Parts: sequence; structure tokens; C-alpha cells
Amino acid sequence: MRRAGSAAALLVLGAVPAVLGAAPAQAAGYRYWSFWEGSGSGWSYAAQGPSLARPDDGEVQGFRFAVSEDSRNAAKPRRAPAFAEICGDTPAKSGTKRVAVVIDPGTASDAPDGTAPPAQRAACARVAPDASAAQALAEVAEPLRYDSNGMLCGITGYPAAGCGEQVSGDGHSAPDSAAPDPSPASSAAGSAADGGSGGPSAGVYVGVGAVFLLGIAAVVQARRRRG
Repeated sequence: MRRAGSAAALLVLGAVPAVLGAAPAQAAGYRYWSFWEGSGSGWSYAAQGPSLARPDDGEVQGFRFAVSEDSRNAAKPRRAPAFAEICGDTPAKSGTKRVAVVIDPGTASDAPDGTAPPAQRAACARVAPDASAAQALAEVAEPLRYDSNGMLCGITGYPAAGCGEQVSGDGHSAPDSAAPDPSPASSAAGSAADGGSGGPSAGVYVGVGAVFLLGIAAVVQARRRRG
């Protein structure tokens, strides 16, 4: 009886690591264009998407392409948001506003497979007083590419394909990945990161429980045989 109980216990203890080891690896994040607002203190992650943001004359808007889990760890544009430097040669004009636009395509490690990021650039967009940040971007960086949900996928043709795809830990695009929400404040990348602690999923615990029940069944069977 003791031998049967010990064997069942060993079965359970041995199976737990195997089940936990079968858990899928956590993804590194999402590859997408993030949207930033610049000020004298640096860059801050925008609270709304570029199509909704209405910058005033003299403001700086930034776009950075990178692999990020969510807004808390998103990579900022590497150029300082210096309006005077970017728009210094563009005089104010009645009936328009000037918006400095910084475009940072990121590093080679952020680029999709087989591609290389173009150089960083900045430009001064002169647009209508009620123009959005997206319209200011279009003024200086066409062509722009959007998906069917209105998410910004490409700036000046980069990247040529893909949109907010999930990236695995080895830097490659993960299969069947879902694109993040186009709103920077509530991206799917952030939801994925906030919703998981990196531990086993519920399915793993179900598997462990099933193995435990098998162990109990082995003990009961042994009792019946000895009775």
C-alpha cells in the first residue's frame, strides 16, 4: 500500500515540471509605430492617437518604430523635441500653424526580417489651425500606410508590410498574432503585458490537476487489488 502511494506521489511530482515546461513562451512584444508628444522636459507617450490629437503651433510630435510590450516600456524617439531647431527656418504665418515632426524608424534589431530601417528625420509641417497630428505627419512624410482599423502601419513606406505584429522572444514575428489597438493609450500590446505575469496559464494548472487525479486513481486501484 505504501509502495503504491509513493509511486503515485512520484508520478505527480515528476509530471508537474513536465507540464509546466510545456507552457508556451511569453512573447517579447509588438512591432509598431508609437506616438509621442514633445516638450522641454522630453518625450511623453501620447494619451490619444495621432488622428485625434490637435497640436498647437509650436508643438513637437514624435513617431518611433520599435518592438515594445506596452506604453510603459515603449522606446522613445532618440532625437530631442527641439521645435526651434526643426522649425526655425519656417516663419509663422496667419491662418496656419507649425508642427515639428520627428520620425525615428528605430534600430536594426527592431526592423522586420530582411529589412533595414531608414535614417531618422525631422521636418516642420505647416498645416491648417485645426489639423491633427496625423495630418501634420502626412504633410511631411507621405506615403503613409494604415490598416482597416485606422492603425498607422507605415511612414514614408517603412515598413512596406506588416502592422503591429506580435514578436517572439527571438525577434521574429510570431504566427497568428493580433495587432495592437490603434489608440496608444489602450494598445493590445499593453493589454497583453498587463494581463499576464509571465507565469503558467490556466491550462497548465488544469493539466497538473489531471495528473494529480491520475495519481489518486492509482492509489485507489492498488487498494482494490490488495482487498
